Amino acid sequence: MKTYSLRPKNIKRQWYVLDASEVPLGRLATVSARLLIGKDKPTLTPHIDGGDFVVIINAAKLVVTGNKVKDKLYYRHSGFPGGLYRRTLGEQMEIDPTKIINHAIRGMLPVNKLRDGRLKRLKIYSNAEHQHFAQKPKTVSLKKGEPK
Repeated sequence: MKTYSLRPKNIKRQWYVLDASEVPLGRLATVSARLLIGKDKPTLTPHIDGGDFVVIINAAKLVVTGNKVKDKLYYRHSGFPGGLYRRTLGEQMEIDPTKIINHAIRGMLPVNKLRDGRLKRLKIYSNAEHQHFAQKPKTVSLKKGEPK
């Protein structure tokens, strides 16, 4: 029996819509990363990017548990001595909530040459409206107790 290997011309991509207000950030990021990689597809080939498109809506209504709004910190550095800047999750939510989701999903993708291409297929919107209706995306419910 021969091993199946996906060819770039045989890739079929689906579009999925996830709601950020349904589940906590970590659950949203793991499901999104799985869809972007294509882990649930039987045609998974590690060196070919055969994942799907993911549209995330309601980023401004992001759910986090515990004291993460005050305690979770995001760091950036200017490159100069003493140029370390930090921001809490709450401060980042006020500035740009889409960066929080993008940062979480980026951290769950494998660090290789395929990561940038996968992140280009990730579309994040702050409100419930998006412009991808022509692609006929499937809505994935992430709530507990509901079938996938």
